[in-house]
Amino acid sequence: MRWQGGRESENVEDRRGLSPATMAGGGIGTLIIILLGLYLGIDPRPLLQVINNGPPGGGGPQQQQRQRELTEEEKAQGEFARRILAMTEDVWREQFAEMGKRYQDPTLVLFSGRVSTEGCGAASSAVGPFYCPGDQKVYIDLSFYDELARRFKAPGDFARAYVLAHEVGHHVQNLLGISEQVSRAQRRAGEAEANALSVRLELQADFLAGVWAHHIEKKEHVLETGDIESGLKAATAIGDDTLQKQAQGYAVPDSFTHGTSEQRVRWFTKGLQTGDVDQGDTFNARDL
Repeated sequence: MRWQGGRESENVEDRRGLSPATMAGGGIGTLIIILLGLYLGIDPRPLLQVINNGPPGGGGPQQQQRQRELTEEEKAQGEFARRILAMTEDVWREQFAEMGKRYQDPTLVLFSGRVSTEGCGAASSAVGPFYCPGDQKVYIDLSFYDELARRFKAPGDFARAYVLAHEVGHHVQNLLGISEQVSRAQRRAGEAEANALSVRLELQADFLAGVWAHHIEKKEHVLETGDIESGLKAATAIGDDTLQKQAQGYAVPDSFTHGTSEQRVRWFTKGLQTGDVDQGDTFNARDL
């Protein structure tokens, strides 16, 4: 995939190599403040608010500090992520303009091991890449790309780009109000029905990743021989049926939340071939 040389997105928070600051977000510093306040008979909450949120107009919490320098490989991975995110911004700004809407860029958060989100609580890298609609941020531990190559046998730049484009697809769904509609429906549904709605949401994100690939290729001719196969391998490798069979030897369809390998490949391919957002209505499709 030809990704070098383009612009890099500025909507990236690189938290790799960071550790929690001494008094931010809890810990021994917070405990001392609370005990001191109780001892002196004063309310410690205003001071805690300043520490956790920063002074008024101060730009929010400063919860982490640099712990170590990034390796050259980590820097290269970060550059790749910023350039791919920029490509998604270019495509979706145009697509939203055609719909008479304004695209709001998401923020990409790069982290290592664990991460705290503003809208979805804390998470570890074990959950894989994810999108948090509460803060409109995409979170990814880039070590997932190594796992994608080793465990899932899906190496290559385009496979990695597909993963990021899929999460940005969830951001598109959030901006269009689709995610909230699904969330409301899931709260009223039983477990099997809620899972089925999740599958349709995920397959639509795969479709939107394909739409992005269609338009970025049309704009910048980034695809090289083998790239499509690389993306399809990634979609195949992370299908619910494939993952469950690897883990337990059999699949349980009612527990699927992302769709089968065949479904993920088919909807990604449909987006790639058509480039038409209107053809990605997975919620009314009879045949997923």
